[in-house]
Amino acid sequence: MKFLLISLIALTAFAAPSGEDLYKARCATCHDQNTPRIPPREALQKLPAARILRTLDFGLMMNIAYTLKREDREAIATFLGTNAPDVPSITNSCTSRPMAGSSTGNWNGWSPSFDNARYQTTEKAGITLNQVRGLKLKWAFGFPGDITAFGAPTVINGTVFTGSASGAIYALDAKTGCTHWVFQANGPVRMALLAAVVNQEKVGKETTLIFGDQIGWVYSLDAATGKQLWRKRIEDHEATRLTGSPVSHNGVVYIPAASWEETRSLDPQYPCCTFRGSLTALRIKDGTQVWKSFMIEVPKKTGATKLGTATWGPSGAGIWSAPTIDAKRNLMYVTTGDNYSHPSSKTSDAIVALDIKSGKIVWSQQTLPEDVYNSACGNKAAPNCPINSGPDYDFGSSALLVKAENGKEIVLAGQKSGVVYALDPEQKGKVLWQTRVAKGGLNGGVQWGMASDGQKVYAASADSEKLTGGGDRGAALVGNAAYNPSAGGGLTALRLTDGSKAWFAPPQACNPPRPGCTPAQEAAVTMIPGVIFSGALDGHMRAYNAEDGKVIWDMDTVRDFTTVNGVAAKGGSLDGAGPVVSGGMIFINSGYPRNGGMAGNVLLAFEPEE
Repeated sequence: MKFLLISLIALTAFAAPSGEDLYKARCATCHDQNTPRIPPREALQKLPAARILRTLDFGLMMNIAYTLKREDREAIATFLGTNAPDVPSITNSCTSRPMAGSSTGNWNGWSPSFDNARYQTTEKAGITLNQVRGLKLKWAFGFPGDITAFGAPTVINGTVFTGSASGAIYALDAKTGCTHWVFQANGPVRMALLAAVVNQEKVGKETTLIFGDQIGWVYSLDAATGKQLWRKRIEDHEATRLTGSPVSHNGVVYIPAASWEETRSLDPQYPCCTFRGSLTALRIKDGTQVWKSFMIEVPKKTGATKLGTATWGPSGAGIWSAPTIDAKRNLMYVTTGDNYSHPSSKTSDAIVALDIKSGKIVWSQQTLPEDVYNSACGNKAAPNCPINSGPDYDFGSSALLVKAENGKEIVLAGQKSGVVYALDPEQKGKVLWQTRVAKGGLNGGVQWGMASDGQKVYAASADSEKLTGGGDRGAALVGNAAYNPSAGGGLTALRLTDGSKAWFAPPQACNPPRPGCTPAQEAAVTMIPGVIFSGALDGHMRAYNAEDGKVIWDMDTVRDFTTVNGVAAKGGSLDGAGPVVSGGMIFINSGYPRNGGMAGNVLLAFEPEE
């Protein structure tokens, strides 16, 4: 028996590839060659392992490495790199204290209010419709070493807090862009940081920043200094991905969880799939868990692929966006993704209402049953692609809780299917109306978020059109896709009372023409009275008149910028987080080299001309 145990341990150790083995299998073909465009192994061996790992996580190599498990990426980075620390430096330190400005225009988290309407009042915005026409760049900040700028900014008392693809958290002065402090997280951070009070009873009420990274860790930092107060991993699953921004209520913060597991399925030896979406409630003061609610039941072994690899299910139903708090009904609304493997669940592709105090699911409204899909389905013959797969029309955007002009409260949700739904929170999510605003698709429909002013809801279309015959595939550093530069995108205004279309603003062709460019509008929409801001994959941020949808301001962010921190920076595609409007300024992160998008690494700050 002892010999058998030793043999099993030896086999297990043998089955886990070393960093050197993984490098030889995945990296050596390129990095052991003498090619000017590719850094050789000798150059990589002089870099800190932490920097190499960040490049694999969400840098230049993410398109190659995203199918690897995190432990495999860590093994490669450790094999190649040094043990030297890789701490972000500050080149333009502030002389003032952080959060010393006015709190009038705060934008805290994904939306400035619990309803997730992404609507900023005139008083807080500090910008009127007429002033939008004269918006000019005030400063630019470059994210060193990054090719993606997907962090969602938060503005608290005159300080901008934003995460980055390298995992660095920056506290910047809103007026000048100088740096108060920098903190290094374990993984990339794209969600909005949430400012919360640590202890309501303590004099001074210290402010903490709470956020999660793309590998499953949740952090609490002292907002004044950037010092870590606590850190907690909320999911055991290796492929955990924290993208949805946190929200807080009565001393508790709520963290949604999604995952990378869909991409793991590309490996025919991967037992697909076991991740299940969840929402975790933590005490703000110390990170201890109050409750955890999973969107699906515990996966079980369901069989095997034609190669003999075990299959598991149900799986998926990740929560990609910020929860929406309904304090009046003691509920919280989340939207969920698709299933990765059979059997399907009734809470995938759904709007789910949970009890705030217990996390118990109160009701669920599924809009698309039997949506089972993973990345292996790009090749229908791949072993891990489920039978009758797709169409992968999950929810990537938050639900909105708004009050229509007739006084009735409704829950709004936009789906990748291209359909916007209005639900009745008083009737367990009964569908009041549904309206199509786009064709929909894997990366189409309503992608990251809508906005509402209480009269209408505004939904941008992420639809894009791929060119047949290949086209020019040198369009982007990462993404490498070819799109029709004149098709896709658009912005639709729907009346809240009945879902009828008030107007449609058609997409504008890529200008200037760029190989592979698409005008699709994937980024979250932001609104101030009379104005809707919507960014596109062509790099343009446009402001639309809320009355008729006409463009009143257009900024092409695809260019080089001189930055306040001296980092070489350029803009790229606008995707993910939408603009943030606060205290007379607008903040936009530019750069998103996925799905054919253009790379970029800059945070831009605009204000009206005097």
